[in-house]
Parts: sequence; C-alpha cells; structure tokens
Amino acid sequence: MKKRMLFVIDSLDCAGAEKSLLTLLSLLNYSKYSVDLMLFAHGTILESLVPEEVNILKPLKYTEFTKLSVKKSFFYTLTNKEYKMFYSRIKYSARIRKKKYRNSQKARVFWESVSNTIENNPKYYDVAISYAQGIPTFYVAEKVKAKKKFAWVNVSYRLEVKDKQFQEKFYEKYKKIVAVSDSTKEIFLETFPNFTNKMKVIHDINNPDFIANMSEIGNGYQDNFNGVKLLTIGRLDHQKGYDIALRACKKLKESGIDFRWYVLGKGPLKEEIQKYIEKNNLTKHFILLGVRSNPYPFIKNTDIYVQTSKFEGFGLAIAEARMLNIPVVTTRFDAVFSQMVDGENGLVVDMNADAVCDAILKLTNDRELRNRLISYLTIEKKGNVEEAEKFYQLIG
Repeated sequence: MKKRMLFVIDSLDCAGAEKSLLTLLSLLNYSKYSVDLMLFAHGTILESLVPEEVNILKPLKYTEFTKLSVKKSFFYTLTNKEYKMFYSRIKYSARIRKKKYRNSQKARVFWESVSNTIENNPKYYDVAISYAQGIPTFYVAEKVKAKKKFAWVNVSYRLEVKDKQFQEKFYEKYKKIVAVSDSTKEIFLETFPNFTNKMKVIHDINNPDFIANMSEIGNGYQDNFNGVKLLTIGRLDHQKGYDIALRACKKLKESGIDFRWYVLGKGPLKEEIQKYIEKNNLTKHFILLGVRSNPYPFIKNTDIYVQTSKFEGFGLAIAEARMLNIPVVTTRFDAVFSQMVDGENGLVVDMNADAVCDAILKLTNDRELRNRLISYLTIEKKGNVEEAEKFYQLIG
C-alpha cells in the first residue's frame, strides 16, 4: 500500500524553495507514495511543472473568498452566512495596514486573524510536510492529521520575542525540523535552542541534468544586446538587497562600461525600485523582466550572475548559475560559503554597493580571472540529487 504524503507551501511562484520542492517532487518514487500538494495561492507560474502524479488540492474556502472584491465578499457573506470569514478578512486587512510588518510578522498576524475560519484537511496522512516557514508551518501543525510531521526552514532570519513565542508552540508539534543549510540551522537554534535534537540538515535539492535541459528550451533575452549581461533572480523585497544592487548599478554606469543588469522577479518593492531607476536614469541599465517559469535560458546567456542578498537559507539561484558555469558575484550572507569558494567559482564581497560594483568591474576587465573561474566551474561538482536519499531516510 502506498504511503500518503502531503506537502504544503505558500505557492509555486518562481523562487528558491518552490523550485527545490519541484525538483524533489520530480525525484519521488510514485509507486511507493501517493502525494497531495496544498497551496495557499493558486495559478502561479511554476504549477505547470508539477509532476502529473501529484494531486494539487482544491483551494481553501478562505483562499477563494479573498479573491472576491470587498463588495462581492460582503454580499457573499450575507447570502451564505459566512460572517466569520468576512470578519477575519477585515480584521487582517486592518491590522496589516496599521503597521509595517516583516514577513515573519505578517505570517503571525495572518494566522492570528484568520486561522479560526480555515477548515481542517479531512484526510489522514502518513507524512505531512510544511515546505516553508510561516503559514504552511502553522497550517500543518494545526489543521492536518498525520502520523509524522516535518517542517522545513529555508530562510535564515532572527525572530523578535513575540514571534518566537508564537511560533514555538507550532514547531513543538513536528517530529523533525529540516534546515536547508548549516548556517540556517545555527540561526534557527539561536532562536529555538530547545529544538536542537529535532534539527536535521537537508540541502535544497537541485538537479543539473534538469537545469541543463531547461536552459535549451524556450526564449531568453530578446533585446539583441551585445554588451556585458548581468542577471539577478529573486523576489523584489528587502531580503534580496535591491538597494545595494541599484546603487551598484548607478556606480557601474558612472564607470562607463557597456552593460545591462537584468532582474527576474516580482514583489512588494517593484514600485520603489522603478522610481529609483527613473530618478537615476537607469532605464536602459537596470531592467525588470518580471518572472519566467523557465529562467535557465537567461542564466545560460548571462556573463555574470549577481546576488546582493542580505540573508538566505541557501541561495538556490547561485547554485543554478554555477551549474550553467556562470561566474558569480555575491554578498557575504550567512549561508554563502555552503557553496561559494571565493576566487574560485566567483567573488564573495562585503554587503555594500562599492564592493559589488568593484567585483563586477574586476570580472569584466580581468579576462584571465574570468576564464579561470569558468574553468573551475566546469569541473566542480554539479547538483546534489543525493540529498533525496536523506529525504527518504527522514520520512522512513
């Protein structure tokens, strides 16, 4: 009899945890496992890549309810007597507008506001996995019945006391807590030292054959630009350090090199980033491309991959650039040395615009250094599909 397994994640938008989950799903043995996938946002860009053996569950009633306009949701409430859902939605909206919250705080405010309206999953699973922090972790802990529960931690951030106290009671319900890097584990245990015995490290899984094949499919850059192509992939938010990237871009323009810095991603800082671009006349130099379900043709045809993150659990986009032999310039975030060898497969620099700009200029102007990095990249170990064995050992 097949084991029943549930994965829960916020969405399948184009980000590291989502791509890691898709890679894991592509490696599972479906003769042994019956797999459900629970999403809090549907219709996102990577859903088409989910293996056909995976059953994507229907959206939660509350998820569908929040798609309605306030006016339509009001009439829906009167017709269906869903007063609790309407009150929860208004409560969350009011709280989120009142104060500027970080992502970890937003998850707490959301769950405090609406969890009593979210239905339980009716099935019983052998294994239930929250594949991201925050809402998926809370949902699996409270709303899912399972023999074993596992929580993934894929972002390195430190919590304030209120959020620590709130999250602790959820993590207590998990058999194991999985960090995607050693540094992510260490930072998590700074907040929750009492969970030391529950912790395990399984790196984000990436498959070099899949990425190489995908890099040959579809379209990449369409502007016929022949200068230096820089690429950054990541959600447009504080974590990814776009303030550093934009200032570095301005300095690069002042240096006079012929370049374009492309960005694949979307997020809450889009308007702010666009204003900076226009104010500093960077329209032809810092180019927002939105998201693509297949970013690999872009990576393959890039000269330098640039990551300006302030913190990461692992940095999957860096790993993908390395697998396509693209030199990397990255800031020195906590987990960076789990895959970077400074001066060998790229340059690791201080977390400021001057350092990022100088490293890009160094790689652009020093052809011998650039070729040496590419030579190293072509022979270094690619991918880590062996991490799937750790996953099988974990779930038993």
